[in-house]
Amino acid sequence: MSWFIKFITSSLGQKLVMSLTGLFLILFLLVHLLGNMQLFRDDDGYAFNAYTKFMTHNPLIEAVAILLYIFILLHSIQGVALWLQNRRSRGPQAYAVKVTKTTGTNSFASKNMASLGILIFVFLAIHMGDFWWKMKNGTAPVVQYEGEEYQDLYTIVVASFQVDWIVILYLVAMVGLFFHLLHGFQSAFQTLGINHKKYTPAIKFLGWVYAILVPLLFAAMPIYVYFFK
Repeated sequence: MSWFIKFITSSLGQKLVMSLTGLFLILFLLVHLLGNMQLFRDDDGYAFNAYTKFMTHNPLIEAVAILLYIFILLHSIQGVALWLQNRRSRGPQAYAVKVTKTTGTNSFASKNMASLGILIFVFLAIHMGDFWWKMKNGTAPVVQYEGEEYQDLYTIVVASFQVDWIVILYLVAMVGLFFHLLHGFQSAFQTLGINHKKYTPAIKFLGWVYAILVPLLFAAMPIYVYFFK
């Protein structure tokens, strides 16, 4: 067990934890996005509330959710630890594996991963307090569809996205998420040794597509609700 602790606390072990938890969170974001896109449906919130009910009453999903919370904490703690370690040893620079020839947008992302991560973590805390906590502690209103009760998280989301500062915070966080994903996506694969001239360009392209589309679609939700609900 001591060898495992030594490895997991080493620079390589910390980067490995960052990569694996990061890839898990990337997959979660995609699933979360697909579920939240039910907000765009014009059905008085039925599809969105049905989605949230399924996510909170399925035992398998509940088990995965616990793993998600652990991975978020691990990713955040290891990110800060690596940033402090790099700052002490080589000055402030990216904690991830160095990507050669980074310029412009990607260079900015690689140099500011820690700051971007902190921004996302603060947003996540506010986001969960505004939505997840109300659902978990039973303060969410209840609505009925065809005689069946659902927690009306849809109404909570719509009300929140009518508040100017929440919408602005959400949009700023999505910009931060774009930059964080832009560097983190490729860096995670590099740390795992997946780096070859044949498929690295495809990983870079996929990373760009993911980093643009996912935050953009998330950002479209508060904009849509703010102006059209």
